[in-house]
Amino acid sequence: MNVHKRRQAYASLTAAVLFSGLVAGCGSSGSTPVVLTSTPTPVTTFVYTSDAHYGIKRLPAGIFSGYSSAQQVNGAMITEMNRLQLSHVGLPNDGGVNSASAFSAVDFVVETGDAVNRSDGNVYPYKNAPATAVWPQFVVDYFTRINLLNSSGTKAPIWMTPGNHDVSNAIGFYKAPLNADAGIDATSYVGIYNLMNPAATISNASFTTAATAAATYAKKRLVTSRDVNGVHFLFVGMWPDSVSRPLIDADLAKVPDTTPVILFTHDQPDAESKHFTNPATPFTINSTNMFENLLSDTFAEATLTPPTPYSDVAGTLAIPSIKEQQAFVTWLKTHKNIVAYFHGNSNKNEYYTYPTTDTTSSAYLGAAYAVNLNVFRVDSPMKGDISSTDPTKLSFQVVQIDSDKKLMTVREYLWNTKAWGASKTVSLAPRAL
Repeated sequence: MNVHKRRQAYASLTAAVLFSGLVAGCGSSGSTPVVLTSTPTPVTTFVYTSDAHYGIKRLPAGIFSGYSSAQQVNGAMITEMNRLQLSHVGLPNDGGVNSASAFSAVDFVVETGDAVNRSDGNVYPYKNAPATAVWPQFVVDYFTRINLLNSSGTKAPIWMTPGNHDVSNAIGFYKAPLNADAGIDATSYVGIYNLMNPAATISNASFTTAATAAATYAKKRLVTSRDVNGVHFLFVGMWPDSVSRPLIDADLAKVPDTTPVILFTHDQPDAESKHFTNPATPFTINSTNMFENLLSDTFAEATLTPPTPYSDVAGTLAIPSIKEQQAFVTWLKTHKNIVAYFHGNSNKNEYYTYPTTDTTSSAYLGAAYAVNLNVFRVDSPMKGDISSTDPTKLSFQVVQIDSDKKLMTVREYLWNTKAWGASKTVSLAPRAL
């Protein structure tokens, strides 16, 4: 495909995205030279990022060109994504999949939500910026400026899940303006849902009041999948709760038990307590209880005493989601071919095995709930846990899968310093537990 035709294809994609309602989108690791070799076997390659948060500016002042908007920061990240491929940057010589080969074809890109920031009045400079105003900015950047190509020379698709900010905009929140029906704006949630379900789209008209929005959200939960080179990629809105799990079961019933399944969602496996449904009558989203009703399960631990040293938030919300995780792990044991879990929300590049040894999971779940799930969380360009104050840590992930060997390598790319960071190779064989 020549450059002129490629640009025409991008322009056509842009028009299609806008028309369909999505808008109502250097170098090696340090100074050591990378020796490039030919790619030994075909692999699946994707780029992973999350939590773009359009609608705010990056804080504090003086970090990454001062008060930089989400458009500026995400745009800089996207420029580096494109450059990796255009310059055939070498992968690190780390012994992983395609080690020391040139970065070339990309099969797809994944973004797991919080495409736009919640319109709760506490952000600068777009105070109370509705999703309607900032979702088009995200669409332009992600759907027209990411120009990664697959092995056929066509544009790599962008696949997504919604995040808690996208959903809160759609169903309401306890802070103004989302605490009133007039503040509800489902634009980004509708856009993400329709992107992943083009044959059965929804519209903002189904999210006009808190009551209609809650009903629509309960019925229109994102659970969809894509198959690429013998791997089943599963996209789940927010977290695999009790509403999503039967939908996942139905999807996986069509997948052989030996096929690796990789799950993308927004929340970490030990989902945030505040994201569950308010356990207090009348179970609404309100400023007294501060639950967000993003997950369908009613929070079950409301009468427990918050453990020490778990102090993320105060009161009931400080209690980890023990029973909810137990239900999730019990279900997960029925799908041993779910071998990897990618998430955003907590905004830091990290590999870990779930349940972990920290206070929010295994210490409360107990040995009976061990499932040894490979988990990868990714940085946010705008709200990184570390990169928000240290821009040298800004990163996204480059993932490569060898389906024949059932191996996956996840590499951190420090895009602001143009260097490779940590890498991890894991088996995609069914979990033993």
